[in-house]
Amino acid sequence: MKNGGATELRNRGRVAIIASALMMSTALAPVMFASPATAQVASKGIDGQYDFDISAQSLTRALAQFGVQTGLQVTVDGALARNVDASAVSGTMRAGRALESLLRGTGLTYVVTDDQTIVIEAVVSGDAARGEVLDPVRVEANSAEASGPDTAITDSFVALRSRTASKTDTPVLDDSSAISVVTQKEMETRNVQDIQQAVSYTAGVQAAEYGSDYRYDYVRIRGFGQTSLGSYRDGLPVRVYNFTNSRPEPYGLQQIDVLKGSTSSLFGLNGPGGLVNMTTKRPEDVAGGEVFTTFGENYLRAGGDVTGPVAEDSNWTYRLTGLWQDAERSQDYSQDDRLYLAPAFTFKPKAGTELTILTSYSERDSGLGYGYPIGIETSRDAFFGEPDFNNFDTEETNIGYAFSHQITDKLEFRQNARYTNVDLTYETVYLNDTTPLGNRYAFAIYGELDRFGVDNQLQYDTALNDMFESKTLIGIDYNRDQNRELRRDGTATAIDPYNPSYCGLSCITFTSSSDTEITQATYGAYVQEQLTIADDWIATVGGRFDYVQSDTDTISSGTTSERDDHKFTSRLGLTYKATSEVSIYGNYSESFQPVYSGLASRPEGVKPQEGTQYEIGVKYQPETIDALFTAALFDLTQENVSQWNSSTSSYKQIGEINSRGLELEGKMSLDEQTNLTLAYTYLDAEIKDDITAANIGNNPANVPEHQASAWLDYTIPGQGAFGDLTLGGGMRFTGERARNDGNTETLGSYTLFDAAIIYAVTDDVSLSVNATNLTDREYVSSNTFGSRYYGDGRTVLATLKYSW
Repeated sequence: MKNGGATELRNRGRVAIIASALMMSTALAPVMFASPATAQVASKGIDGQYDFDISAQSLTRALAQFGVQTGLQVTVDGALARNVDASAVSGTMRAGRALESLLRGTGLTYVVTDDQTIVIEAVVSGDAARGEVLDPVRVEANSAEASGPDTAITDSFVALRSRTASKTDTPVLDDSSAISVVTQKEMETRNVQDIQQAVSYTAGVQAAEYGSDYRYDYVRIRGFGQTSLGSYRDGLPVRVYNFTNSRPEPYGLQQIDVLKGSTSSLFGLNGPGGLVNMTTKRPEDVAGGEVFTTFGENYLRAGGDVTGPVAEDSNWTYRLTGLWQDAERSQDYSQDDRLYLAPAFTFKPKAGTELTILTSYSERDSGLGYGYPIGIETSRDAFFGEPDFNNFDTEETNIGYAFSHQITDKLEFRQNARYTNVDLTYETVYLNDTTPLGNRYAFAIYGELDRFGVDNQLQYDTALNDMFESKTLIGIDYNRDQNRELRRDGTATAIDPYNPSYCGLSCITFTSSSDTEITQATYGAYVQEQLTIADDWIATVGGRFDYVQSDTDTISSGTTSERDDHKFTSRLGLTYKATSEVSIYGNYSESFQPVYSGLASRPEGVKPQEGTQYEIGVKYQPETIDALFTAALFDLTQENVSQWNSSTSSYKQIGEINSRGLELEGKMSLDEQTNLTLAYTYLDAEIKDDITAANIGNNPANVPEHQASAWLDYTIPGQGAFGDLTLGGGMRFTGERARNDGNTETLGSYTLFDAAIIYAVTDDVSLSVNATNLTDREYVSSNTFGSRYYGDGRTVLATLKYSW
């Protein structure tokens, strides 16, 4: 709502308040509040965003103003609202959140009827039924923040529901596992440029292990690398086989969920640490959009995002998201150019049936980022390759959909499917780690990936009796990845790392090549039961059977290897709702990670790598503020880890790694002006078995014992001609960690600082400045393969945005 409409709004508000006061003189009839502008603005519904200016006053008057300012119809029995006061509500927010604030402490709550009328009613359960007034509880089925990942959370750092943890729409408080959610509001506030940045303030997560190497998003969860198998988009896997893959564009996402611990009982093959599930932006029922430009040193980006109904009264909605970027990274001769387009459409032919079509095209032309061999001390921005042979270029196309149909009031069918094609051109020259002053290595990959995945789910919800409520999920999924890569290996002439002189393509000589095709098809069937007992206990039992066919066809040599793997994995969880705000949970879960490569180097045969987890935790979701606090203790073990035996030039599956630890996390969006995140991780990781006996009892390489982070931003409300001013800052700490499994060297700890300033020039125009690694700290993120990898230096970006 524009400021120019404030006078008219106040006049209409006075009329509504006087009318409501007359109607409240009796408790024999319900009181109804509605705005004359209902037809114009009520289409936003309870999930729409509105400008509120409601002072602390009687609940009757407050509800009247709520109806005027939203155009929503509100009805309440006069006896319920008599002599009840409401808190003040101001600012731009979703209607559901504003209404919860008005009703906080009144013992009242609300429901939304089929015709979108909001009905205020008393909370009646337990002591309330015996005449005692309780504080209201959220009616999560109607609140915007509880509507799950299909609705973007644009005004809070806190998400209270997620489909990721159980593949059902379950409150985070009720689920017997640890999950962290990065909302769209948090990503926008921090202006994240990749997935690593998005999850870097999450407990249990170690991001950007290879620093300025930006080929992939490197993420560890609970000490285990999840880059290969632990990435999901809209619930479907985005697995990396060898090299061919493309990085997701964070501007195309509305939420990122980090599910921690073993997840195979629902998602199939994966490592024991967990997974990252990214939710693509969906069309919205309310028209809106934005255009923006971002600029910095050697950096220019422009983009936009528009959504709304295709036409008036249409049951089709659309969304078009796109951006263009022309940028250089800090390292010499590097680039990060992007083009992203994502049209999406949602069709709702009738209540309970919905089809969302999700498509995207992404083109990225980038360099690589390099490690620096031991003994070379030079600028972290130095470049030792060849400018004409320094490419990691990808082109990705996605076509998919999400379909749901409510068969009956208890039975729902869902299906997600996606086809992906990725083309990769990967060309590089780099220093030899062992003799960096000698000839350099040359390496190239030309790859193409075809991926198809589909997940079918049938969910049946029922109340068995007054004591038991059941939520049963049955699923069948299928995924097929075919990855063909032409690889070339060679050398390039030596270079002086302290005074580099480049020679171009003429000094590169290729000595060998290979042409390999990896095809992996996975078939999974799973079942899960979530049984709620007397409203206080929730038992979760799940199991899954996976069958995996892995074929490696080395076309250049005419050799083929085939293998089949199968495994049943399970999950047992129990949640106790100690109060309406506090839950205590425990779980046991398993992981299953096949080894897809050939048998030639594994004379003893290949077994899947298997993991088990034991976890207990507590979650606290206060009713008086928008916040969620979690704590988790866990014990993870992975067995059958493949290790290279240099003496026999073969792999041996002898490795075993254990990771035990503590995670603490809090997310808060307070008084509509303050956002706060806190995270701490303690990891006690240990090598239990190893091909090198001396390593047993050591810490795994590059796994820190301590990590911590904090982010705080505060909005100073604007006055007069001055708009809102938001000031934010964050800290990320990574502790010491071993450089190698032998623990012969240690990498030092480091602390990085980030900052943000956002100024609302007008109601529709904002200017923001974001800085990462504000102090330009030079640090080594890892030291592996004989090379040091430096983290990114200071980056400062300014963004001018127009929204409507």
